[in-house]
Parts: sequence; C-alpha cells; structure tokens
Amino acid sequence: MSQKNHEGKRTARERMQEQREKERTRARRRRQAVAAGSVLAVLAVAGGIAIWATSSGGGKSSSDNETTRPKQASGGSRPAIPVGAPNAPSTLTVWEDFRCPACQQFETGFRPVVHELEDSGRLRSEYHLVTIIDGNAGGKGSLNAANAALCAQDAGKFRAYHDVLYSHQPPETQDNFADKQHLLQLAGKVKGLVTPAFTTCVNDGRYDRFVQKSTDAFATSGYQGTPTVLLNGKDLAKEKGGRLTPADLKKMVLDADKGKQPGKSASPHTGTSPHPGTSTQGRPAGPGASTREQQNGPGASTEGKPNGTNPSVHGKPNGTSVTPGS
Repeated sequence: MSQKNHEGKRTARERMQEQREKERTRARRRRQAVAAGSVLAVLAVAGGIAIWATSSGGGKSSSDNETTRPKQASGGSRPAIPVGAPNAPSTLTVWEDFRCPACQQFETGFRPVVHELEDSGRLRSEYHLVTIIDGNAGGKGSLNAANAALCAQDAGKFRAYHDVLYSHQPPETQDNFADKQHLLQLAGKVKGLVTPAFTTCVNDGRYDRFVQKSTDAFATSGYQGTPTVLLNGKDLAKEKGGRLTPADLKKMVLDADKGKQPGKSASPHTGTSPHPGTSTQGRPAGPGASTREQQNGPGASTEGKPNGTNPSVHGKPNGTSVTPGS
C-alpha cells in the first residue's frame, strides 16, 4: 500500500472517529435534555424571562428510621434546614440544587434582602436540598455539596457555607462539587468550619440519605424545577409575571408581618457569607419561585411539601427574572 493511500485511509478513520464522537455528544445532550422523559427546556426571550424545568434523578428512597438528621433539621417526608428565628412571622421555602445555575442567580440576586429579613427576625427560611442536576447530567456534585452543607449545619454554619458554595459554583457541565477535597477547601473560607468532625462528616457522606429523601419528595411534589421559592405558601414565580424584585420580596414580607412581633433567634449565626453580593433592591428577582406548598400560616413547617414541581425561579441579578428552575 502506498504511503499516500495509507495516509488517506488514516485520515478517513480520523474523520469517522470525529463524527462518532460528535454523535455521542449530541446523544448525551439529548439525554440530558430529556432526562426521565419529562424535561422541559424553554427559553422565553421576550421580557428576558428564562425558564428551565427538569425532572429529579432517581435513586433509593429513604425511610425515616434510616435517615440521620442534622442538628435542628426538620424530618418527616420533606426534610429541611431552617435559617433564622424559629418564631419569625413569615417563612420562605426554598428548593435548591447546588449545581443549578438558576439557583445561583436567585441566591446572588436575593441574598442581601433575605439575610436582612432573617437577621431582623422577620423571616425564617427553610431549605430543601435536592440533586436534580446529578440525575439529569450525571455526577455526584449536587449530592456531595448538599451533604457538606448539612455537615456545616451541625457546626452552626450552614448559611455561611451555603453562600460560599453558590459564590463558587462551577459551570453546570463541570462536576467540581463531586470532589470532596474541593468542598473542604471551600469550607476553609468559613471561619472555624473545618474541623475533624466536619471533615469526617463530608468524607463519609453522613447525610446522603437525608438529601435523597428531600429529592424523593421533590419528585412527587408536583413542582417542575429549581429554584422553587414560596413565601408563606405563595408561589413567587407567579407574582408580577415572574419578575419579582428583591425590593418586592421585602415589601411582601413586611406587609405580611404587620402587627406581628419579630422572632428571636435561639442562637446567633456563626459565620457570615464572605460574598454577600451586591444589593439588588429594585432589580428583578431573577429566579422566580414556583411551588404550591401549603403552609399553616406564617412560620409554619414546610413538612407538608418539599420542593415541588411548580415552576421554580431562575433569577438573574442583571435585571432578568427567571421562573422555573433547572
């Protein structure tokens, strides 16, 4: 065989390999876009509203008697982590995935106002951590990050570490949070968090079942994506056409709290977020919240519903508001 023919055949093989790789990539993207056969991907350009709805990943369900619970966490079928005064007049229910870009947009845009309301005793937040991206795109970053955040709850530093994770969220296609050493390095940004107990908790995946139970609840809740955000049971994604601003949220809380005494926190927050974000007063609340979770009035437990299937909120700090989550 001549050298020329040999080179021609080699080039043809390379082209075929490249084509096969492209086809594999397209197939992988189709699987991610149609995970579990029920994923919706809609980008509503008009009005700058982005909507991503996804299904949660499958996995072993967890029963109450086999689920280890972090300190002060609520149990039941819809476990959650509380932040703020237990007896605050209003309750913000948030369903989130640490790998979800829309959740990061929501946290960036609303964090200053949410912290202000929590610290003043006006608002209690309840966080349901789920693993939708792991289920749709593969990997373990959502699970490992959620477990690490629950380990931080044991140390009284959930809020600070939660904020650090969102401030250092990798691109959705890069599963950096699957690396537990990376999660421990990020924990070093929260003063006093990295201890032998915390490190063991992260490495052992102590709260993996707790996270799975929350994800199971999301899968049967009827909500469609993350973030799903509710104020006193009201789906924020349905307020103002999904273009709610942080200033709007603050007004809604203060209006709901009129004539009510602010709550008093049992213990002060240990550790503050190193990246509180810029004030978003007046900016559209990027991530809208969608979830019809019924609560028994302000401050009621969110044990009735986990993060559901309603449109969640993909907020964008730069004036864009998002409705369903990823």
